[in-house]
This record gives sequence, C-alpha cells and structure tokens, in this order.
Amino acid sequence: MNLGISTEERLARIRLNAFLYFRADWLQRLVDIFGSAQEILKQDANTLAREAHLNPSTAANLLKEAFTINPQEEWDKTEQIGGHIYVPEDEEYPQSLRNCKEAPIALYVLGKLPTENQACVGLVGTRKITPYGRRVAQKLATELAQCGVTIISGLARGVDSVCHAAAVKLKKPTIGVIGTGIGRCYPPENRELEKALLACGGAVLSELPFNRPPNAFHFPRRNRLIAALSQPVVVIEGEVKSGALITAKLALEQGKDVLAVPGSIDSPQSGGPNELIRQGAGVVTCVADILDYIPQASRFGLDLHFFEHTVQTPAKPEEQLSPREHEVMQAIADGQLSLDQIALAIKADVPETASLLFELEVKGFLACENGLYSKNKF
Repeated sequence: MNLGISTEERLARIRLNAFLYFRADWLQRLVDIFGSAQEILKQDANTLAREAHLNPSTAANLLKEAFTINPQEEWDKTEQIGGHIYVPEDEEYPQSLRNCKEAPIALYVLGKLPTENQACVGLVGTRKITPYGRRVAQKLATELAQCGVTIISGLARGVDSVCHAAAVKLKKPTIGVIGTGIGRCYPPENRELEKALLACGGAVLSELPFNRPPNAFHFPRRNRLIAALSQPVVVIEGEVKSGALITAKLALEQGKDVLAVPGSIDSPQSGGPNELIRQGAGVVTCVADILDYIPQASRFGLDLHFFEHTVQTPAKPEEQLSPREHEVMQAIADGQLSLDQIALAIKADVPETASLLFELEVKGFLACENGLYSKNKF
C-alpha cells in the first residue's frame, strides 16, 4: 500500500468510483481538477458542474450515486473475504492497468495479481460455445498454462469458463476479470470454478462496488481491463457483433496485438474471428502462434519447447473414441437417428446413451438437429 494516500482519500475514491456512468479517466480528471476525491465530495452540485464543466444534472447524479454506498462497509466486506481495494498509487496496483488510459480509480481484488513482467495472454470468446470452440479453447488454454503463461479471461459462460477450467485442472494461475462486484459470482454456476481459481494462485478482480449485480453495460467496461492485462489477446469464437470483438477493438486501441482462431465460414460463432483475420489479425493454428507475440521481457521462466512450430499429425478419429462411442458412430452411420433409436441399436439404456451422445457432441463427432443425431460435417 502507498501510505501517502490517506484512509479518508481512499474511502472518497471508493465513493467516487461508484458513479459508473463516467469513464474512469473522466473521474481521474475530476480528481486532478479539485486536487482530491475528498474535495470533489465536499462540493454542491452547482459548484461541481461549474468548476468541472459538467451538466448540472450529471453533477447532481454523480454526488447522489457516490453517497449511496458506504465506503467503509465496502472496505470491510472486501477484507472479510480476503480481498483488497487498491488505488493507482499503490505498488500492488498492476502497472499494465496503470498504463491504461482508463485506469480504474479503485480496484477490488481477490487473490494474487500478476507481476509486471509476467506472461499473460487474454483468451476471450462467445458464451454460445460450439464443440469446435470448446476443443480449441481447452487445447490452447492447457498448453499455455503448461508453458507457464497466465490466462486472462472474463469468468463468463462458454469460452471463458473452458479456459479458466483448463488452467485450474493443471493447478496453474489464471485471472478472472468480472462484470459484477467481487461479492457476487456471475454466472452463479461458476462459484466452484472461482474458488478453485483462487486456490491455484489466481485472482478475481473488478472495478465495480462490492455487491454490484450484473448489468449489460458492465461487461464492455470490464473488457478493457482484460485487454490491458493481456499481451496478446486471442479471440477464439464469437459473432461479428459480440463482446469478444469489443475486447479485440479495445486491445487494438491500447496498442496490444490481437490474434484470432479461424473457423468454418458456415458457423456464426466463427464470424468474428474470421472477420478479424480479414482485417489483419494474427492467425492462431497452434499455441506457438500465440507465444510468438509475448514480449521478450515476459518470456523468462516459460517452457521454450512450446515455442516450436511443429506440424502435428492429427489423431485418427477412431483413436479418440471409446469402444462404446465406436458403437454409437457405427449405429448412426450416414443417417439420422433419435436418442431412443440409438439406445435400441447399441442395447443400452437412455441415460448411458445420452451420456455417450453428449461426449461425442463435445468432441465434435456428432451434431444434433431437431432431436436427430448425425455425423458432424465439420
């Protein structure tokens, strides 16, 4: 902590940070104009509007919003769950965020933040993950974690969850930048993943007040923090208009490298990455393509084996299947069958058959349309 920042000023920053309708750099501008957050909060709306050239209603709303939270409660609740609230003057505040144009004036943190030269890669993508996206996300995240890279993502459903889980499985650190307060977990089914992430030496961070619920406009804001912490940012899947593409845009604005995983032209979820590639983004076909973009200063301690561009011979499909999965594929052949028909053909009950079909979908061997299963054409 920076002892030069008084407790009163920290609490005033926490209050000011609660006004989410201003960009963080606009809030910092107010601090610069008045000399401190404490001084801002001493003003009436008319004085604040006049001195900072704000609309009077905006100034009134800022003060109203700032005084809706109790900053000491925010501090105490954060400490109770083992967290901290940092300001940019603190040595613990990440330099990569401090260098960001919109550095949060208050940062809520659980766990251990990455060091200044730690290799960090942003892996982002759609919540509507496809079997192909799941395979790619798991492969890239696993190999990056094995190499020693810290994965940055948003702890959301889909691509984010797969990437965090891959690192956690290896007991490697990964950072979740969330669109709620750190007192909440969204989506709620990721509570165990969040606990495991922290247990593996990772971190969860947010600029939002402790118990702030999810809101649509929170997530584009948090994406700039994912971009700021990462070098490079990799888009795995996402439609042309999606949050992952917003992260890519913000990364480019921050001077970061943006990479994308190519996908089928028939898949809407590959529309975003394919468009980024068309616009000049780097193409990712293996983990070495990502590692090439990690700055030299951040490569110390990484496993250099993963930097090698080797052409891998893909495993034959039959080598990836269990004997029972083979039976399912043989039963379907080139046709379309329902769950009941497949269960009858392989002489299995419905729960076992449903489990086999789920695994084959996830692995990308099967597709289901209108309740009928057929071999995946992609």
